[in-house]
Amino acid sequence: MTIPKLRAGALLAAALLVLAGCSFRRHSELECMERAMYFEANRSSRDGLVAVGSVVMNRVRSDQYPNTVCGVVGQKRQFAPGVMTRRMDRVPPQVREAARSVLRGERHPLIGNAMFFHTAGHRFPYDNMHYVLVAGGNAFYEKRKSHLVTQSVPPRPIEAMTR
Repeated sequence: MTIPKLRAGALLAAALLVLAGCSFRRHSELECMERAMYFEANRSSRDGLVAVGSVVMNRVRSDQYPNTVCGVVGQKRQFAPGVMTRRMDRVPPQVREAARSVLRGERHPLIGNAMFFHTAGHRFPYDNMHYVLVAGGNAFYEKRKSHLVTQSVPPRPIEAMTR
């Protein structure tokens, strides 16, 4: 095989990997947790950062999701667009500290088994969303059978309660 053919094959393979959502750079579990916190709850309270991290770890623990932080955070359409590929200028110290703490076992005390969140203030017509917390600009919830939902609207944000 000639060099140009090899080069063309390598370029094609690289393009297919990119189109498939794969990246050439592997992230550590800490970097993946930082990315989830940075892009989902950046400039938020520590409560918001730890809540996002707690959801990630709940998914890691679940049989319904990948069993690694990077696997969970890298799933398509589950977290902020480009969470694994967008450029991060620098990781703020509070994000790094919160990510390390969650990876060492800290969980937000109000998250429980919640595996979902959306931007606070958005409303959805579903009747299976049991809200447990609003923090860091996000509303966190568990999916339940509709007759088991006792908190169908997001509670007041934690930040508002501490003022």
